[in-house]
Amino acid sequence: MTTNRESNWLITGASQGFGRCLVEDALRRGDAVTAVVRDGASVHDLVAAHPGRLDVIEADLRDERAVDRVADRIARSPIDVLVNNAGRAISGSAEDLGMAQLREQLELNFFAAAALTRAALPGMRHRRTGTIVQMSSQGGRLSFAGVGAYSASKFALEGWSEALAAEVAEFGIRVLLVEPSRFRTGFNTTHSLAVAAPSAAYGATVGVAQERLTSGDGRQEGDPVRAACIIGDVVRSGRVPLRLPLGAEAVERLSRAYTTALADVAEWSQIARSADHPADAP
Repeated sequence: MTTNRESNWLITGASQGFGRCLVEDALRRGDAVTAVVRDGASVHDLVAAHPGRLDVIEADLRDERAVDRVADRIARSPIDVLVNNAGRAISGSAEDLGMAQLREQLELNFFAAAALTRAALPGMRHRRTGTIVQMSSQGGRLSFAGVGAYSASKFALEGWSEALAAEVAEFGIRVLLVEPSRFRTGFNTTHSLAVAAPSAAYGATVGVAQERLTSGDGRQEGDPVRAACIIGDVVRSGRVPLRLPLGAEAVERLSRAYTTALADVAEWSQIARSADHPADAP
């Protein structure tokens, strides 16, 4: 998407953090934006500052009916850039978090994003252009105690979107998975983070991780304004990577995770290869 014409963005979770910064960045560059927020008052100042260029949809994407309403809007409107940013985290051990909480986590972070993406695809295919930005996380490629449900939702989004990218490339549609580390977005507050108290058995692992999560707000090294500018530059460039880590921690932790995974494959490669029929070796 290297044209200088005005582009139409739809950004979910636009009331704070990455979502709001992306709205501000797109408006600053002269584009038109539809912002999906739970509370319209959260962006009244931006509506007043950019008359005619910022539309607002009030919708809680944890509600399937609200997702359907936004999807219908997307299907009826030309969207150049869809940013699936709305999300939250539920922290707890695999044993302590109930199945309803696990489903709730995937409903917003994965299923809502998938539904809105599917709604945007026919129009993008018809116009043979478009960019889908999936706000994932470094937790979409690695995980640790206490965030299994959150990582499950982001791992699902990444796997689904990787296949999507291969399916839509021939139509000029680009898919960008953004993998931030810790940013000052409000993610570590009760607005976006729910915590299920761990049972005594998991206090030393999940309990410690939760304390770090809940005490980290305002001390994260990542700057969401800088991140939004980087995403905006990449979307407007001629080359969009499938995955874009953001923040030094994400680069370091993902590099370490990939290196460890490759070493594990190498260590077990001979045993793994022995599972094939001897006559059918690749």
